[in-house]
Amino acid sequence: MQDQLKVAFIQTELFWENPLENRAYFENKIAQLPNKVDVVLLPEMFTTGFTMNAKSVAETMNGDTVSWMKTIAKTHNIALAGSLVIEEDACYYNRLLFVKPDETLEVYDKRHTFTLAGEDKVYTSGTKKQIVTYKGWKLCLMVCYDLRFPVWARNTDDYDVLIYVANWPKPRIAAWDALLKARAIENMCYVIGVNRVGYDEKQNEYCGHSAVYDVLGTSITALRPNKAYTETVILERNHINFYRNKLKFLQDRDMFTLE
Repeated sequence: MQDQLKVAFIQTELFWENPLENRAYFENKIAQLPNKVDVVLLPEMFTTGFTMNAKSVAETMNGDTVSWMKTIAKTHNIALAGSLVIEEDACYYNRLLFVKPDETLEVYDKRHTFTLAGEDKVYTSGTKKQIVTYKGWKLCLMVCYDLRFPVWARNTDDYDVLIYVANWPKPRIAAWDALLKARAIENMCYVIGVNRVGYDEKQNEYCGHSAVYDVLGTSITALRPNKAYTETVILERNHINFYRNKLKFLQDRDMFTLE
């Protein structure tokens, strides 16, 4: 078990529905990372942008991007995570993959498909919450619109880090900022939100605001809106343990079942 977890996230524009260019771009950025990064996080639908053209861009779990993620994770000895369009059993999923250096992977299918954009008409919702254990840290995986649903993310599993990968548009960025902070406070965990910048094919604008919040809801990164950049943060287990022992709020949480 590591006392620290070093996490890098990449906030960037995306090449519309162009997996080859996006993979090449991220491969270059990952190669430039400092040594001993544990986890690298990419945005939602990092190979295509947030597209409803699932049929034309979908890959399989044996496809080029999954193979690429395994190679990158192994080559750089990192865990690599990001979502992409996956076709499986005649359904399309907005699937977040967490690929480890030994090329094993765990997946989370976005539960809350974004009805405002018609995502619910194209993609099948996930049904399973996914918590990954990596280097002794428990990481809960979420995608974009899931951020608006606190019951789904509620920390009933004593996870350490809550991760959201997103294509969250600029007009509603205030909600992104507020809800990331709220999820950290209520769940007494680190929260990482990775968003994109730039414009997509439909001229939706994205301004980033990727951020990391600690257990108290304090931002440990500076917002850098509208810029492509890579940032690395160090998460401290002692920070989690100290405040969970001092402020025993999670002991008073409600117990419930979800249907």
